[in-house]
Amino acid sequence: MKSTTLSELRKQDVPTSIRSVKDEIRNNLLCRLDRKEPIFSGIVGYEDSVIPGIINALLSRHNLILLGLRGQAKSRILRSISEFLDEEIPYIEGCEIHDDPFFPICSSCRRRLLQEGDQLPIAYWRREERFVEKLATPDVTIADIIGDLDPIKAAKKGTALSEHENILFGLLPRAHRGIFAINELPDLAPKIQVGLFNIMQEGDVQIKGFPIRLPLDVLLVFSANPEDYTARGKIITPLKDRIGSEIKTHYPRQLGEGIKITLQESWTRRNGRDIHIPGFVMEAVEWIAFTGRQDSRVDKRSGVSQRLPIACLENTVSNAERRAVSHGEPRIVPRIADIYASLPAITGKLELEYEGELKGGDTVARELIVASVLKAFTHHFQDENFDQIIQWFNLGGEVKVSDQTSAIEYLKHLKQIQGLEEKWVCWNIHPQKDPELAVSTAEFILEGLYAQKKLSRNEERGYFKEAEKLNEEFYGDFPHRKKTFN
Repeated sequence: MKSTTLSELRKQDVPTSIRSVKDEIRNNLLCRLDRKEPIFSGIVGYEDSVIPGIINALLSRHNLILLGLRGQAKSRILRSISEFLDEEIPYIEGCEIHDDPFFPICSSCRRRLLQEGDQLPIAYWRREERFVEKLATPDVTIADIIGDLDPIKAAKKGTALSEHENILFGLLPRAHRGIFAINELPDLAPKIQVGLFNIMQEGDVQIKGFPIRLPLDVLLVFSANPEDYTARGKIITPLKDRIGSEIKTHYPRQLGEGIKITLQESWTRRNGRDIHIPGFVMEAVEWIAFTGRQDSRVDKRSGVSQRLPIACLENTVSNAERRAVSHGEPRIVPRIADIYASLPAITGKLELEYEGELKGGDTVARELIVASVLKAFTHHFQDENFDQIIQWFNLGGEVKVSDQTSAIEYLKHLKQIQGLEEKWVCWNIHPQKDPELAVSTAEFILEGLYAQKKLSRNEERGYFKEAEKLNEEFYGDFPHRKKTFN
């Protein structure tokens, strides 16, 4: 049974009530390590790099900052630290800053403790409420973070203006005995950053010229993008010096890690129809982000967020879903064409250099898709022979369909291609039983051959032979001079 008064609390909850929030987090983290439980759920790829640094910082009772480019799960990690808090803690009922019943820091709570004694009423503060988060923007004021003085309150009560009961507390005091997180710290004005380290280290701050003493008990955690140090602002040196640990995040280093994150975070479970995402489609989507991070036309300082493959996969599935609903197909199976239909989910997430701007976002995105398909195609068909398929196109064969062509209609065109049936057999695919997967696999092969420059493709003609493309390039304005390149 929970304690409702200070006297009851003295008998039951003294050991957990009087420890600091950093000690509380440290003890709970040690218990989790001792039980060999997962430290951060849903965080992939940081097991041997970022997570050990965070554990060491928390065990050292450090305030910490995560440095990394956009889309590297910084905010998610900061929120996950709240999992190491107790499920709930007692506080003085009615206190805006959830003061400790045994060691109140605000003058009003100290006065209540003297007046009410052991009958001081107790309430409980839940774990999820003890994490206070603020996105830093240039217009944030000291009143938002620390607080402001209310002269009307002081006049009504006849007390000094600097008394705690006359303060309209900001976010940081309201995070007392909890975690206070600031995202994008360099965007915070220098004078606000001064207020932060002053109240955290010395326990005092000046509000409108009045000295205010508030020895807060709080874990301070930050996130920042290294690019922001010069682009929009910087972290002032005294504050940076007071942050105990600086931990650098990174993008997934292995394709498998990226795929795992994308599948975990993307919304791909749709109601009504079975969804099957072929592995090569998933690989191609993920390779877009990996390829973009290495492309000279993409700004390295901004990076390519992990949100890109997440949004791209969701759009890819949606385009396949639209096709399946339109044609009454029982199964949703994305194709490579669906990735091209997802350009709006890609272009907005690419910050381009000058060369990329000259080409245009759509062109760069399409070329990234082609390069990504080539990587996936090479992985699946490294030593495969496609001469028979290429020969069929060289003899004049063409396949023209759209991303909204039904699987049954698509199959009619594909069955004409010599050598394709053998590939379906190798992959254990039955076109009659599973036309959606058969079409998706065939299009992956054709797009892979196009990426290898063994076939040509355009919107007017679809897939056709490479030799004719060369004729059009060299003799496009003189049809009577065209000849066949063998």
